[in-house]
Amino acid sequence: MVDKASSQHLFANVLARVHAVCGALAAEGGWGIDPSRIVVEPTRDAAHGDMATNAAMVLAKEARSKPRDLAGQIAARLRTDDLFASVDVAGPGFINLTLKASAWSDALRTVLREGDSYGRSAVGAAEKVNVEYVSANPTGPMHVGHCRGAVFGDALVSLLAFAGYDVTREYYINDAGAQVDVLARSAFLRYREALGENIGEIPEGLYPGDYLKPVGQALAAEYGDKLLTMAEGGWLPVVRGKAIAMMMDEIRGDLAALNIKHDVFFSERSLIETGNNRVAETIDYLRSKGDVYEGRLPPPKGGPIDDYEDREQTLFRATAFGDDVDRPLLKSDGSYTYFASDIAYHKSKFDRGFRNLVDVWGADHGGYVKRMEAALKAVTAGKAALDVKIVQLVRLLRNGEPVKMSKRSGDFVTLREVVDEVGKDAVRFMMLNRKNDAVLDFDLAKVIEQSRENPVFYVQYGHARGHSVFRNAREVIPDLPEEAGARAAFLEGAAVGRLTDPAELDLLRRLALYPRMIEAAAVAHEPHRIAFYLYDLASEFHALWTRGRDLPYLRFIINNDAEITMARLAMVQGVVSVLASGLAILGVHAPDEMR
Repeated sequence: MVDKASSQHLFANVLARVHAVCGALAAEGGWGIDPSRIVVEPTRDAAHGDMATNAAMVLAKEARSKPRDLAGQIAARLRTDDLFASVDVAGPGFINLTLKASAWSDALRTVLREGDSYGRSAVGAAEKVNVEYVSANPTGPMHVGHCRGAVFGDALVSLLAFAGYDVTREYYINDAGAQVDVLARSAFLRYREALGENIGEIPEGLYPGDYLKPVGQALAAEYGDKLLTMAEGGWLPVVRGKAIAMMMDEIRGDLAALNIKHDVFFSERSLIETGNNRVAETIDYLRSKGDVYEGRLPPPKGGPIDDYEDREQTLFRATAFGDDVDRPLLKSDGSYTYFASDIAYHKSKFDRGFRNLVDVWGADHGGYVKRMEAALKAVTAGKAALDVKIVQLVRLLRNGEPVKMSKRSGDFVTLREVVDEVGKDAVRFMMLNRKNDAVLDFDLAKVIEQSRENPVFYVQYGHARGHSVFRNAREVIPDLPEEAGARAAFLEGAAVGRLTDPAELDLLRRLALYPRMIEAAAVAHEPHRIAFYLYDLASEFHALWTRGRDLPYLRFIINNDAEITMARLAMVQGVVSVLASGLAILGVHAPDEMR
C-alpha cells in the first residue's frame, strides 16, 4: 500500500492509493492504464461516503471487463487499506469510499504542519502562463466595469502561482488606432482651455468629463502656446503621447488602489513603430502558409458584420481554423484592422515562450473569441492554447437603486470612487463572489454591512473570531503562542482524535478539501471557487461556534479539560490558516480583529 505521508493532501493520497490498486490489476491482467483519466472527488451526497472514484468506469475497456465487475475487483483491494472504513460499488461502476475518522485528524495535522504552504500545489509544473488582463484603452480613468476584470485577472494569477505555474501579468496598451487620436483631440481642447480660451460644450465624439483637464494644463506648462501655431499633423502626435502617458499613470494609480501590479505593459504601437513592423511580418508569415489571401467576403447572414466591406481585400483564412467567416486584415485606407494587430500581439506572446495564454476580456468582446482562437492556431501551428475569460457587466447599485454617473468622468463611475467609498477588500472579494461570466450586482450599501448577507465581512469575521478564541484560550493555556507558525507547531501534538462531533468532522472535511479545490480552480481558471469555498468554511465555523453557546460541551474552550481545548484550538488554527491562505490569493486582508 501507499505510505500515508507520500502525498501532500488527503485527496491526492487517496488518488495515489486508487492508482496503485489499478496499476497492480493492470499488471496482473496484462492491460495498460491512463492514470490521468482517474479522478477522486467528494460525493454529492454524504450518505454515499466521503469520496468517489470513476476508476472502473474509465478503465473497463482496457481491462476488457464490465465496469461493475472491474469496480468489484478494485473495491475488494481497497477494502484491505486501513484508511477506509468502507468501500462500496454503486450504480454502473462507481466506487464510493468512506474514510476512517482518523483520516480527518491526520488531515488537520497536515494543515498545522504545512501552515502557509498548505494547499500549494505542483500541478502547474512551473509551466509558463501569460495572463493578460485589464488592458483598458488609455482614454480615461478606469471604471467599475474594468474593476471586475482587473480583480479577476489578478486573483487568477495569484491562484495559478499558488498552484505551481510560472505566471506573467500583462497589460496590453491600446495606444494605436482611432480612439487615441480622439483622445489627443479631446486633450488639445483642454490645452486650449488651460491657455484661457472658452471652449464651451465638448463637441460630440470627443471625450467629456474633467479628467483631461490636468493633461491640458501639463501641455500648457510645457509648450506654452506653441502647439496652437501647428497644423494638426504637427501637434497631434505630441498631444497623443502626453495624453497616453498621463492616462497610463492614472490607470496604474487606479490599479495600485486595488494592490494590482503588472509585470509587462505591452504597447500596441510598438508592433508597428519600432522599425520592425511585426504586424506586416505576421501577415507575410500567414500568407506564406496559405492562410492569407486576396478576396471578397460574402454578405453577412442573419445580420450585419461590423468589419464587412464589399471589396477585394486582404483576408485571414479563419474558417480553416474553426471560425465562422474569414476576417479582414487591412482597412480600405490601407491601415491595419485591430484584428491584424491582435494576431501579431498574440504571436509575440508565443515568441516570448508562452504556450499557455489566458486573456481576460469585457462582456462586449464575446463575438471576438472564435477569430482569436483561430488566429492563434494559425500563427503557432496549434502549439499554444488560448483561454478567453469573458467578464460580464457590473451593475452598480446603492440600496438596490442604480448609481448615477460620475461628474469627474462624465459618463461612468470610476474605479477609484468605488474603492474610496467601500474599501479595497470589499471590492476585491465581491468582484469574485460570482462566476466571471454572470452579471454582477454590486450594492455599495450592502458590501459594508456587518452581516451574514455580506460575504466579505462574514469570511473576514471568521478569521477574526478565530483569533478571539486564541486570546480567550490563554486563560486556560497560558503558553499558547501568539505567532501563527509557532502556535500551529504547539498545537500539532494535540489529541485531535477527540474531535468526534459530526459538525467538527464536517469542518475537518472542509479543510481537507482545500488543496483539491485549489488545483481544480487553477486548472479551470476559476478563482471564484475560492470565494465560494471560503464562505462555506466560514459558515461552518460560525455555526459550530454558535452551537457552543447552546451546548456548553461543544465550546472551544473547556476550563476543566485542557486536552479537548487543545484539540479544538488545533481545529480553529486550521480554519484560521486556510481562511488566511484563501483570502491572500484573492488579495483580501485577513484581520485579527474586526472594528
